[in-house]
Amino acid sequence: MKIVFNSSPLIFLSQLGFLEKFLDSNDNFYLPATVQQEINAKQDQSSETLNKLINQQKLIILNIKLISLANSLNERLGKDESDAITLGIELQTDYIILDDFAARKEALHLGLNVKGTLAIIRKLLKEGKIEIENLESFYQRLREINFRVKREIFESIFGD
Repeated sequence: MKIVFNSSPLIFLSQLGFLEKFLDSNDNFYLPATVQQEINAKQDQSSETLNKLINQQKLIILNIKLISLANSLNERLGKDESDAITLGIELQTDYIILDDFAARKEALHLGLNVKGTLAIIRKLLKEGKIEIENLESFYQRLREINFRVKREIFESIFGD
């Protein structure tokens, strides 16, 4: 499968220690170059993890080609979201990983399959790659890393 990442899901999954577990598959994971630049603008643990995964070729950096599409999207969305959606269109990706509501809506409108950070975490749980012992503690951990999700949405995803 071909999967395109935007920056915030990469950062959140990295901060939670789940990114490498998700990338441990036969899928191909892509980032627009602007996403790499955004993450590298701040030198921290997430940027170190990202660069390590790029060097290991678990994340593939590509420049977008459909510049006019990216520019049009950028009138309504951030640069990295616009480029991620554009790359998803170019690659005919199986799905794109986005958290921003407006970006998700735009990607769906353009015919892309969209997943968010919580869907990836749910997938890792179902596959037995991670464990979450206490949902309340996990919800608080998400809030600590500035992941914004309504309690009802969190419970609808993890409440079973």
